[in-house]
Formats: sequence, C-alpha cells, structure tokens
Amino acid sequence: MKKSEIMYGLHAVESLLKQSPERVLELWLLQGRDDDRLHKVIKLAQNFGITLQRASRKVLDDKAQSHQHQGIVVRVKPAKALIEKDLDILLEKTEQPFLLILDGVTDPHNLGACLRNADAAGVHGIIIPKDNSVSITSTVSKVACGAAEVVPVFQVTNLARTMRHIQQQGVWILGTAGEADSDIYHADMKGALAIAMGAEGKGLRRLTREACDSLISIPMAGTVSSLNVSVATGICLFEAVRQRQAAIE
Repeated sequence: MKKSEIMYGLHAVESLLKQSPERVLELWLLQGRDDDRLHKVIKLAQNFGITLQRASRKVLDDKAQSHQHQGIVVRVKPAKALIEKDLDILLEKTEQPFLLILDGVTDPHNLGACLRNADAAGVHGIIIPKDNSVSITSTVSKVACGAAEVVPVFQVTNLARTMRHIQQQGVWILGTAGEADSDIYHADMKGALAIAMGAEGKGLRRLTREACDSLISIPMAGTVSSLNVSVATGICLFEAVRQRQAAIE
C-alpha cells in the first residue's frame, strides 16, 4: 500500500478537509492566487492546524502531473479501503439501502462522474470489484467534485458473490441491459435497492448479469446504441429517486 498520494482541485480538497482533515500531510497553494474560493479552503486548513505552502505553477503542475489542479495540491494518507465487512455494517444500520453496483468501469472520469451522480441521488454506497475496475485515484476525486470523500466505495473480491449476499439481506438488484424486456419506467425501484451498471460497450459481465433479480433498459429513441455509463447511471438513479420520493408522499 502506498504511504501517500496526491490530490488536487478546489472541490476535492475542500471536501477532504471537511470529511478527513487528518489525512492531509502537506498542502500547496499557487503563488499569487488570492480569491474567495481559495480563502474558504485556506480557512478550513488553518482551523485544523494544517501548514500552507506557496509554490509556483510549475511546481504544482509537476506534483499534479499536469492535471488541472486549480491552484491547490495536497499530499495525503491513502483512505482506508472499504471491504465486504464494511458493507455489512452499512446494511445493518440502513433501513432501506440504496446502492449502486459498477461492473468493469475502468475510466477514472466515468467513475468520478458516477460518484457525483450517486452523491446527488442520495446513494448510500457504491460497490465495485477489486479487479477489472478503476479505484479511487486523484483524477476520480477531482472529477467527483468532493463526492469521493462522502460516498462510501466498497471494493469486493467477488462481485457476483457479494450481490448474492446482499440479496440475502433483502436488497433487490436491478441490472441494466439494452435487450431487457422491461424499462426503468416500468420497474419497481422502491425499497431496498441496488442498481447494477456495466461498462460502456461491454455492459454487465455474464456472472454479474445472472446475479441480478431483474434486467431493465433505458428507452432509446435515437440512432445511438448506448449511453456513456455515467449518463446512464444518472438516468437510472434519478428515476429511482423519483419513485422513492413518490412512495413517501
């Protein structure tokens, strides 16, 4: 396991300072930058006694490997990896869990966008396989705009086995597949629910698909055959949000 890693971007660093300030080892700010957005982060850092260092743009570019860092870079302790037993704890304390399963998402920008969608939709946790999937990287955190520090991400050894396990805990799993007979607008997405999304193009792997309780599709009226996984995830999650809120009202 790495002793430290680099994070960057105003939203990601601000969320980190709010959620896990103890992880911050070093914090660098761009020389000459002085605005309200940066002041907010500076005040948070100072509240926790974190030393601020000013650096040139070249130094920050090097630390962030030329990614768009928005004038702020931090070196942090790696976050504690969440595994199957942590997922069990979440299920025990959550009355009607709302989960997202991502199978084979290897692009950090897609995972970051899915995290952002999940946070906005009120998802309790995301389940990803340890293999054949991107983990939480600095790029994921930057794209997620702070959601990576808020939404729990559980990395599991055997995704299909974990799916069967949460089914035994009363969670209904809906998997997405373009050829499914039922669509998201006719599916029951209330109660304890997990929505399984596959990688763009490949979709859900066979074992993952077989572990789902039911398969659903997103109606497509145009000529394109599929949507980006983060776009499709947002559509599915917010249809579930609509149904769940309607059930409460």
